[in-house]
Amino acid sequence: MRYTAALLSVADIRASRRFYEELFGLEVYQDYGINVSFTCGLALQQDFAWLTGVPADSVMRRSHNLELCFETEELDGLLRELDRRPEIRRLGGVIEHAWGQRVVRLYDPDGHLIEVGEDMGLVVRRFLASGMTLEEVSGRMDVSLGDLKKLLDAQ
Repeated sequence: MRYTAALLSVADIRASRRFYEELFGLEVYQDYGINVSFTCGLALQQDFAWLTGVPADSVMRRSHNLELCFETEELDGLLRELDRRPEIRRLGGVIEHAWGQRVVRLYDPDGHLIEVGEDMGLVVRRFLASGMTLEEVSGRMDVSLGDLKKLLDAQ
């Protein structure tokens, strides 16, 4: 068995597809009209109740029990793009987590919560550039040295 995708219920497949393509640069893998899947494993489904057989009134918006997570090396660029697009609703402002990663949360057109955070390797490199040792970064981020090296090697 293998994992294949996370599928989101959407009201307007065209609007949702455009949102994910334009804002996140996702590439379409398959397009079946009311179902679109992206190369990253995310899929969108219009008429979700029909597909699954659940009552239409049970398909919720903004349930706040799931979050799609993205990382970027260009968080400031994304923030500028969000400023130009006031129709995209945010959940608060930019926050910096205890481990040093800056993130912003926003909603897609159907109310699904999305987190976009700085690439974790970028966070490690920022700390190292500030003069911290790898051991100090490990303590600051509460991450093992092995995991920090994996983040740095992924670049």
